[in-house]
Order: sequence, then structure tokens, then C-alpha cells
Amino acid sequence: MRGKNTVVVCESCGRKTPRNKAVAYEKALSIGTGMNTTKDVRLFEKRKIYYCISCAKHRGIFEKKKREARARSERSFR
Repeated sequence: MRGKNTVVVCESCGRKTPRNKAVAYEKALSIGTGMNTTKDVRLFEKRKIYYCISCAKHRGIFEKKKREARARSERSFR
């Protein structure tokens, strides 16, 4: 429905942006105990982070997504 998009908060500036306008970015996190033994415990997790358009452009995330989409579309035409 129009006008019923959920609002997400930008990770960088805190601006509230509709989810369909925000740029989603997956960030990989790794947390470890720091022990260099066999009992070392590591946790790998991917977290979805949302940025507003201006912060995504400033950080270069928006341009990377455009380049990746262009490369994907060129591969599909071959």
C-alpha cells in the first residue's frame, strides 16, 4: 500500500527514512574470545544496516551497489 512503508533509522546520522528509500547494506561481524588456544570461540554474524541516501553516497555504498547491479546486468546479457 502507498504510504505505509516502515520507517528505518539511518545508522550514520539517525535520520528516519522509509525502508523503500533507504540503502540496505550487510555488514559482517566477527566476535572472538581473543584466546589463541583450541578453546577459542568465534561468532560470525551478518547484520543488515540501513543508511539514508545522503549518508550512503558519502560513504560510497550507493555507488558500489550501482556498479554491482550494472555488472550483474552485463553478465546476464552475455
